[in-house]
Amino acid sequence: MFPELYILRHGETYWNAENRMQGGLNSTLTANGLAQAARQATLLGAQDLTGFSACCSPQGRAVQTAGIAVAPHIAMIRTDDRLREIGVGRWQGRLRSELQADMGMTDGPDGPVALYEMAPEGEGFARLESRCRSFLADLRSPAVLVTHGITSRMLRCIVLGLDRPGLDQLPGGQGVIFHLKEGVQRQIG
Repeated sequence: MFPELYILRHGETYWNAENRMQGGLNSTLTANGLAQAARQATLLGAQDLTGFSACCSPQGRAVQTAGIAVAPHIAMIRTDDRLREIGVGRWQGRLRSELQADMGMTDGPDGPVALYEMAPEGEGFARLESRCRSFLADLRSPAVLVTHGITSRMLRCIVLGLDRPGLDQLPGGQGVIFHLKEGVQRQIG
């Protein structure tokens, strides 16, 4: 059984707005992304976070979101490299529409999730799952996590006991919070 979690995805970035694959690269939050992080701060403020720790991806967009959404509620936010976004290799910076057209895929909120598995020289789902499992195994207390679209889905798949195909069945979304407790997910916002 895993500790109680609140999982946030970073706010919209300029590259999100352009539908670019970010992976290990970084783009700053848009005005909309800043508003989404502020909304997450309001939503978190309505929760009882007594005894919760906070951890976020070291990537700039997640750190920026954590500073707005989590810092007003939890004094210490640590970073953990295992919460970074899935690596997309040579596809970093590429428009999803270019990649989808090449492969005949349909779009979704984070683009077709399958793209992240197929990225040349990318991390792939097996390695992402391994580092997410490692992170969760080390988690000793309830926590607020700030991460990324695909990494959030993988963390939630593991906590909910879903197989990897469940990645594309889980909602994504910026500006919302996923609360996970005793194997049940609830979307806040």
